Amino acid sequence: MEEKEIHLVKKVSKELGMTYKELGEEIGYSDSMLRQSVSKNKISSQLEKVLRVYLKMRRLEQKIKDDKKVKEMIKTFLN
Repeated sequence: MEEKEIHLVKKVSKELGMTYKELGEEIGYSDSMLRQSVSKNKISSQLEKVLRVYLKMRRLEQKIKDDKKVKEMIKTFLN
């Protein structure tokens, strides 16, 4: 495990508005494991990769939703 300046678990849970328990359920980790990682200010490379991929996926899902809204607005405007 290596030390990180800004803890990724905190960043991801805050950005997504999720508790550690909710985040853990989504990525397959227990909330106690996430809390331990934060309290020790360390993160395994596996957890880091999982969090980065999960965050990227959620951002892409939001972008898709936003794009669909724009598309519907354009359709409405053109009709």
